[in-house]
Amino acid sequence: MSGTKLFPGDPSDVMVIRQVTEDITTFSVPFARFGLLRFGGRGTLIRLTTGNLAIFSPVALTPTVQHLITSTGTGKITYIIAPDLEHHIYLTTWKTAFPSAVIIAPEGLYEKRQQDPTSYPERTAFDFTFTKENKHTLHISDEFHNDFEIEYVDGHSNREIVLLHRASRTLIEADLLFNLPATEQYARSGEGAMQGVVNRAFMPLVKLGTGGWQGWFMWWVLSKGDRESFGRSVRRIASWEFGRVVPCHGDVVECGGGEVFRGVFGRFLC
Repeated sequence: MSGTKLFPGDPSDVMVIRQVTEDITTFSVPFARFGLLRFGGRGTLIRLTTGNLAIFSPVALTPTVQHLITSTGTGKITYIIAPDLEHHIYLTTWKTAFPSAVIIAPEGLYEKRQQDPTSYPERTAFDFTFTKENKHTLHISDEFHNDFEIEYVDGHSNREIVLLHRASRTLIEADLLFNLPATEQYARSGEGAMQGVVNRAFMPLVKLGTGGWQGWFMWWVLSKGDRESFGRSVRRIASWEFGRVVPCHGDVVECGGGEVFRGVFGRFLC
């Protein structure tokens, strides 16, 4: 599916670019799941200690984003991270712009793209692929592992790669945790994140701290393929020290993120 079908309008007009920390910049855009549920989308740029750059869940590579990259650190994208089976639309765009960057992705994504030659006619190679077997032994590079803790949540139906940026104690994730409504991601769209009957009914159900719907959904739906492995991954992430959570969908949790995470996934931590 092309990016133009996913994100309304010109990405340059609707994207919200924010410096979250000295080393983390987010690119937030409107995105409606099934054309109805306003989940929002977000790419996250991280400057490593070396000055090289990593992009997590890349969104549209607009001229403004390109200019920002050239003025950040070495100006060199070294790592392009497709965090799960859903967040990969712009991989080739970024790889073409930064051909020396390596692509990090979960198992199954390469095959998924090859099965849809209309949307993905190119055969962009993946340099590092996380699997259930190699999840704790796959070595990306010394500079990458020095800056990040990594957990591959193979038990999640979307096969999630989750990062902890050690220096800022920031958890960066895609579909493991939502923080809806997507206020920031719709801030420049001219439309509200709660607009429409469906969103007014749905968003209060998934808002963090209002009844544990996300925890229920993870238990009964997204982890049902391998709940034991999912639980091990969640327990490992819960053991990390982090205050901030940068999700792909919804607003950034600026503080207390560890407590929020453990609250959502409490049934897995017993």
